[in-house]
Amino acid sequence: MTSNSTANAADFRALHHQTRPLALPNAWDVGSAIIAEHCGASAIATTSAGIAWSRGRSDGEGLDRDGLIDAIRAIAAAVSVPVTADIEGGHARDGAGVYDTVAAVIDAGAVGINIEDGDRDPVETAARIAQARKAADAAGIGLFVNARTDVFLRGLVPEDGLLAETVARAERYADAGADGVFVPGLADMGLITEPAPAVPLPLNIMVADGSPTIAEPWRRGGRARQPGLLGGSGRVRGCPSGRHRAWSSRAPTPQSGTAPTTPG
Repeated sequence: MTSNSTANAADFRALHHQTRPLALPNAWDVGSAIIAEHCGASAIATTSAGIAWSRGRSDGEGLDRDGLIDAIRAIAAAVSVPVTADIEGGHARDGAGVYDTVAAVIDAGAVGINIEDGDRDPVETAARIAQARKAADAAGIGLFVNARTDVFLRGLVPEDGLLAETVARAERYADAGADGVFVPGLADMGLITEPAPAVPLPLNIMVADGSPTIAEPWRRGGRARQPGLLGGSGRVRGCPSGRHRAWSSRAPTPQSGTAPTTPG
């Protein structure tokens, strides 16, 4: 942990419950993190793929845990805004190992994590999330745990069951201690704003070609219809193009439908 970790953790959590969506640019090294902050980012997320590739390793935990922690530490030390770290599946064989990974991530200065299920059974993923929460509690920091589910990205169930499976996993992960859910591959506005069963988590979606703008779900009244499972997207103004994440919040409908760092 750093001297700013507690304050950054509180700030990062608050950003997920504001009246406007939060755009999270992805950084893979000190340079990209500094550029993102200079462009006005309120917080920065690391990209596991970018960090691995920049170090000559493959995505999918091709970079070992020590290398990942070194990168996170350097990025967190280079910027003043909160940093959340992509730890893929936890960089561990089991829950105990996830605990150790998260403890190291917190020590490196990150105040949030992104942990994914991929092809892993959701029951095991929930157990890993519980260990991440346990590590955060032991460190005395309000770590924001973002649970990524690849149901849409990998087509883990038949198309007509994608939303229901995503909701079920989100509920399971919330019960295990997750604070948000990330659904890469979800870009259909009809699904983003559909009044699906309530999920008590903000929704995180990935920006890519074909994604809605960050304001679109709110302009269509998505928040009012489905306060727990929503999304938005956009690019950070003035920054190089590329993928980053955008959070919804469960706050009341904003006065304007745009995020402060996105094009109008």
